[in-house]
Amino acid sequence: MPSARKTQISLIDTPYYHCISRCVRRAFLCGEDQLTGKSYEHRRDWVEQKLLFLGQIFAIDVCAYAVMSNHFHLVLFVDEASADAWSEQEVAERWHLLFKGTLLTQQFVKAPDSLTAVEYLTVRATLAKYRQRLMDISWFMRVLNEDIARRANREDQCTGRFWEGRFKSQALLDEAALAACMAYVDLNPIRAGIAETPERSDYTSIKRRIQQLLACHQDPVPFAQTDTLTIPPQPPELAPFVGNPSQDMPQGLPFVLADYIELVELTGRCLRDDKKGHIHAHQLPILERLGICPDNWLEMSRRFTTVFHGAVGHEHLLSEFCEHLELKRRANLHNCERLLA
Repeated sequence: MPSARKTQISLIDTPYYHCISRCVRRAFLCGEDQLTGKSYEHRRDWVEQKLLFLGQIFAIDVCAYAVMSNHFHLVLFVDEASADAWSEQEVAERWHLLFKGTLLTQQFVKAPDSLTAVEYLTVRATLAKYRQRLMDISWFMRVLNEDIARRANREDQCTGRFWEGRFKSQALLDEAALAACMAYVDLNPIRAGIAETPERSDYTSIKRRIQQLLACHQDPVPFAQTDTLTIPPQPPELAPFVGNPSQDMPQGLPFVLADYIELVELTGRCLRDDKKGHIHAHQLPILERLGICPDNWLEMSRRFTTVFHGAVGHEHLLSEFCEHLELKRRANLHNCERLLA
């Protein structure tokens, strides 16, 4: 029996989560159905465009994604601080980009001063709910999946479920779990044999990031400067890489973008059966800093969702996560100790 969503998400412990949605039975998200020969490749673009659109509305940043033939992977960051900082007007405007809202919230957006005191109190209560929903992963996945399901069923001229009953969610409790999961997601097309290199992996975050870097080399754009680091231009619809953790580090992924791309590239070579490769720890600063040995890294890159069936992180973080959610059993403890050591 699947676990309740409230036992899988704890923002006290981590804002990072790995989510997976899979089609039911033989329904195809995209790709080609081998039985009928019909191509559903165009649906990949549906998912990617809707996903990146929602990332601009919700207080949820997209860190990594991969759209496969009958499922997709996401790594999401819940930006609770940004949601709390939104004005009530901004909350209403964001929500109305997705739903109609109520007559009162529509009136509030158009003419906030026209509301009576009682009406304003009602609107405040409604907008408080909207604010919570706009940083809720369940609502993010609901809006994404419902839209794709309706479009697919309309195209297939059928009704009923398109997705499995619920999406799967994994908490990523530390940097090691985050890096391993992101690489696992970005390398999905290579493991499946539908792409040869990261930059040719269609509908993935790694390809989008590499394309942005190539575009900047062709048409140079000034790098963003902070007191301690230089951040290269990155896709605005994805969570940025901001470098190694420091005291005044801006919000974003705590890795160097060049290190991560190199890590994915070298890992991809090792995953290919027809190419021999060996990863040396000194060549990969990100692995050395995270304290993961190359053999363990390769196993996680191949089988992340097989070896981990719940929250992922070092033992003390996993214990705190279970304690906060009042879970009696620490799932994944053995594999976390073995692979993250």
